[in-house]
Parts: sequence; structure tokens; C-alpha cells
Amino acid sequence: MTTTEAPAPPSGPAGAEPLQARKTPARKRLVPYWLLLPGILWLVVFFAAPLVYQASTSLQTGSLEDGFTVTWHFATYLDAIAEYWPQFLRSVLYAAIATALCLLLGYPLAYLIAFKAGRWRNLVMILVIAPFFTSFLIRTLAWKTILADGGPVVGVLNSLHVLDVTSWLGMTEGQRVLATPLAVVCGLTYNFLPFMILPLYSSLERIDPRLHEAAGDLYARPATTFRRVTFPLSMPGVVAGTLLTFIPAAGDYINAELLGSTDQKMIGNVIQSQFLRVLDYPTAAALSFILMAAILAMVTIYIRKSGTEELV
Repeated sequence: MTTTEAPAPPSGPAGAEPLQARKTPARKRLVPYWLLLPGILWLVVFFAAPLVYQASTSLQTGSLEDGFTVTWHFATYLDAIAEYWPQFLRSVLYAAIATALCLLLGYPLAYLIAFKAGRWRNLVMILVIAPFFTSFLIRTLAWKTILADGGPVVGVLNSLHVLDVTSWLGMTEGQRVLATPLAVVCGLTYNFLPFMILPLYSSLERIDPRLHEAAGDLYARPATTFRRVTFPLSMPGVVAGTLLTFIPAAGDYINAELLGSTDQKMIGNVIQSQFLRVLDYPTAAALSFILMAAILAMVTIYIRKSGTEELV
């Protein structure tokens, strides 16, 4: 009669392996939160805390000599809107025109890079981002030379009677371009055009070329293929590009300061003046919050109307 040996008892304290197996997943679940910690701290220190301080500043009263105290003076917001609503509307108008021009100019270029550039794709992409290697201020100052009254650009526009049309539209004054709405819009369009091209290219580049071939096999014309296939599939890039262009353009003040006159001042110029010249910190903070709330509301409505709610 044979006897079987009993299995050897596990080494170490009983139940050690199951306990360790239970602890390991818990530690792994905490890893993403530890990775998020630096970003959260950055947002708290450099975004949330300044936002709270700015909100507190907008509700203060006083002067620079006597000091400012929080008095919960919400009337500052109403006074700011009543006094500076033309600058708000002008900022939205200029930003909307510049965004539309960036889309009209950037979409064909992004389409060319994605589908037609071939081996020249990298070179064209470098040319698109090359302006970023130059200071924003220097690029804007260059437009003062380009649009100078005696420059070739204004001369060509005069000979083609283009300035007569823009004067009728209220974008220029007489036979000059500088210190007019057209100059400000041109500066905004040039400076923010890469922000439109890059997301458009990223969206178009992901479209499978076989979809175009399939549309051609179904006897769809190129225009129909673009309208029914290409443009709908590129809508995420259109939405992202318009947001990346409109939001900074609405708060910009450099282009209006250098290329415009006092009649073309945007809300960013008013905020800059209130902070640094007038030293009316509550009004400047209130204007900043109004601008941020207005842009947030417009962006939310735009995203939902464009059918891309997943972006919010």
C-alpha cells in the first residue's frame, strides 16, 4: 500500500500572496493620479489662484493711493459694459472676420498639404510654422511697412480700385490702409493663420484616400465629393481651428495698437490701458471676466451648433 505525501505548506505567513495580490492593483490605480499631480498643481497655482484673485479685485473699490478693499461692488460690471460695449462688439467683429479669412485661406492650403504635397509635405509644413520662430511683435511691426501709404501693396490696391470698395464697406479710409479696420484684420489674420492650418491639416490627413476613390466610383463629381465626404470628415479640424483662431484674436491688443488708431481699439487695449495707465484695477478685472464669460458662452453655443458636443 502506497502513501502519498502531503503538499508542502507555503513558505512565509499564511495568506501573504493573496494579500499582496490585493495591494498591487490598488497601487497601480493610484499611478495615474500621481502623474496628474504636477499638472493639477500648475493649474491651481497659475490659473485657479490668479482667477480667484482677479475676481476679488473686480469687486473692490478704492484708489491706488488709499488702497483697494473688497466691498462686493457688482455695479463695476454694469458700468464696464455700459461704457465699453463698443470695444466688445468691435473685438468680436474683428475676430470673426479674421477667423473667416483664416478658414478661407487655410483650408485650401491644408488640403494641398494633406493630399497633393507629396514629398514636399514636410517643407510646406516648415514654411507654415516658420513665422513662429519670429517674435509676435516683430511680425506685427513688419505689417506697418507692408501696408505703408507709399508702399507697393497700397499702390496696387489703388490701381485696382480695391480701396474704393473697402472704403464703401467701412474697412478703409480714403486711399490708405494703415490705421483702419482692414489693417487690424490683416494683422490678426496673418498672425493666427497657422493656428487654423495645423488642426485642419491634422484632420484632413486622417481621411482615408480610398473614400475619395469610392465616391469617384459612384460617379460623384469632385465638388460633390468635397461637400459630402471631405468637409464633413474634416469638421473636427474646422471647429478646433476656428476656436484656436477666434479666442486669442478676440483678446488681442497688439494688432490694434500698432496697426490701428483710436477708432479701432479692441477690448484688449482697454484692459491693458486700465491696468497699466489708468490704474483702475477693479474695472480692468471686471472687463477681463466679462470677456472670458462672453467668449466661453459663444464657444459653447458654437460647438453645440456645429454638432461636435464631444469636444466639451
